[in-house]
Amino acid sequence: MSLDVYLTVNEPVPNGGSGIFMRKDGSSQKISRKEWDDLYPGREPVVVEQSLTTNTVYSANITHNLGQMAAEAGIYVCLWRPEEHDLKRGADLVVPLERGLKILRADPERFKGFNPENGWGSYEGLVQFVEAYLDACRAYPDADVRACQ
Repeated sequence: MSLDVYLTVNEPVPNGGSGIFMRKDGSSQKISRKEWDDLYPGREPVVVEQSLTTNTVYSANITHNLGQMAAEAGIYVCLWRPEEHDLKRGADLVVPLERGLKILRADPERFKGFNPENGWGSYEGLVQFVEAYLDACRAYPDADVRACQ
């Protein structure tokens, strides 16, 4: 299972969702053809082709296995349960995500202790997820926030 987060706007924008996607560090990530070829020489990927418009300007997902780590960093609520705490817009998440990211980066060894034993998810994956989501919230401060567990 995973947490899916979305930032949406009122006016549709072109969807840049075409590409090669794979699971890495407990989340879906878009990779280049070169990255695919380096990882899987001689194998053809499944490529998603889309040329649509959407109101979603950012979306990402991450494994629920990192929920306890996020809670220890003080960001579980803003990631998994924003609607329950009146976090409605990208701008509402900027400060809590900045604080949580600072906490995560301050003590990597402590947080690596929360890495799932099954290997599905990691400290590094959560840091990357939070960094990317924070960047998107800064880029789209008026976007609506939605989290699906």
